[in-house]
Amino acid sequence: MSATAEDLYHRYRFSVDEYLRMGETDILTEDDRVELIDGEIIDMPPIGLPHSGAVNRVANLFVRRLGERVVLSVQNPIRIGDFSLPQPDIVLLCPREDFYADAYPTPADILLLVEVAESSVRYDRDKKLPLYAAAGIAESWLVDIPARKLTLYREPAADGYRAVAEAADLGGVTPAALPGCAIDLRGLFG
Repeated sequence: MSATAEDLYHRYRFSVDEYLRMGETDILTEDDRVELIDGEIIDMPPIGLPHSGAVNRVANLFVRRLGERVVLSVQNPIRIGDFSLPQPDIVLLCPREDFYADAYPTPADILLLVEVAESSVRYDRDKKLPLYAAAGIAESWLVDIPARKLTLYREPAADGYRAVAEAADLGGVTPAALPGCAIDLRGLFG
């Protein structure tokens, strides 16, 4: 019986610490649009205007509606275990005095995570959202720009979110962790 390529070659999974050292030693720079997902360094596509506009619009609405009740993090890393350091588009975090300057936020710190997808809908939905669910992030939203819809993901489990629903009324979408804080997203898609 001969060895297969899988028997001979194994993928190397980078840890978060190794990934961060690549940045410290200039192997990766701030100009590199990459993130670490399940030990793999993923090259992200450039951010288009509809994507950046949607991120700016949602972030602005969150700031106006939620104020100091949350720490708003825009396109910054979150740490999920030892092998993932994704950079979601928007994360609402529990307030902390250091504003997360001393350690990356972890799933326990996250009130709501939002991914905005223009060209990455399938990747965000099929790879990143299951990662977030398995990590126990209570709620994630996917803004699907091409389809002009907002999908809410709740009830995380090891194999994905149990409750998935399209937002029926963008005029008052309420994050589960912030009852009474409905966000008017009617202008989300321009």
